[in-house]
Amino acid sequence: MFLAKLTITQLVRNNVQIVVNQTRSLKEIKCKAAICWEPNKPLKIEEVTVAPPDENQVRIKMVATGICHTDAVTWRGEDADAVFPVVLGHEGSGIVESVGKNVKQFKAGDHVIPVFVPYCAKCKFCQSRKTNICDKIHDVPGGIAPGKGLLLNGKTPFSCKGKPVYNFMGTSTFSEYTVTDDIFVCKINKKAPLDKVCLLGCGVSTGYGAAINDAKVRPGSTCAVWGLGGVGLSVVMGCKRAGASIVCGIDINSKKCKIGQIFGITHFINPNETDECIKDYLLKLSNGGFDYTFESCGITKSMEDAMDVTHPGWGICTVMGVAPTGEKISTSPVNLIAGRKWIGSAYGGFNVTEIPALVNDYMSGNIKLDELITHTVTLENVNQAFENMFGGKGLRTVVKFKT
Repeated sequence: MFLAKLTITQLVRNNVQIVVNQTRSLKEIKCKAAICWEPNKPLKIEEVTVAPPDENQVRIKMVATGICHTDAVTWRGEDADAVFPVVLGHEGSGIVESVGKNVKQFKAGDHVIPVFVPYCAKCKFCQSRKTNICDKIHDVPGGIAPGKGLLLNGKTPFSCKGKPVYNFMGTSTFSEYTVTDDIFVCKINKKAPLDKVCLLGCGVSTGYGAAINDAKVRPGSTCAVWGLGGVGLSVVMGCKRAGASIVCGIDINSKKCKIGQIFGITHFINPNETDECIKDYLLKLSNGGFDYTFESCGITKSMEDAMDVTHPGWGICTVMGVAPTGEKISTSPVNLIAGRKWIGSAYGGFNVTEIPALVNDYMSGNIKLDELITHTVTLENVNQAFENMFGGKGLRTVVKFKT
């Protein structure tokens, strides 16, 4: 009995440092974050308090984050359901700092991408295998948790100056540290550059998957893509990977023609620089209509045009762009009766479990990411990233956090 007590005592002594370190990691962290206090105002860099991970949560030290159009929709006040103040960002990558109770699949030091589309594997949505939408985002009284600025426990992990600051889309990557539910996180190859693969957290996966997973582009088909930003060029990449013979890019910035060719467009048109009706031009180019069209701009008129130039009988128009709340799209019922289809794509049909394979595809040279990153900034210059987006300067701006 005495020896047993000594053994236990020695074990406790040997592991005391580990216990202390774990306890320290589960305390609040103070760090810098970009807070959107109200719509249409510059984000402010503030010191925030980040709560320790609760049960089934992971706290991540962010390494990099992209700037996405969906962030801008909220920032500009175009989402009527948005809550403020909020830490935006949903296209990031980082390293696990600590985990909460019952988290088995992650540990400190893991390289991860937080994804706004979770996978619980238990709900009827996940088990149906018909969708990448998971019912877990509805598990908070009153509606969708991420849409209300909360994690699945009904709380936000952020506070600033003694007041709560809301979470964004379950991820909030515009912070040096963030907390997310474990079903929103995927572990990735540690050899992957985090400042590149962060783009797989939203834009690239959304566009690439829209072509591959949702529209299911076939070899030899004809495609047209509205908007040649990060998402649109990723659609182009997916169309070419699927073997499309014609990929026409449509953009009001003629500089996108050259970069579009790198990703695989075969034709380009700037609607503002042609006297010909764009729909007439596209119908002639496609010999009566495209097999697949894609709208990535979030402009309802473009969505309707994209539908009108699909081929009767089998044409599919896929919508990915996020339009301001309240806007609607319409088409003639004849378009549908004639066999055309209008579909939507959320995160390209991928769920969080499928992103590690995309990371490996990038590592193998099958997905372009480096070519999309035209600017890098620090967190202090996050507003410059939004200016780049609105001003048509380059493609994706990545925020790199100080390490």
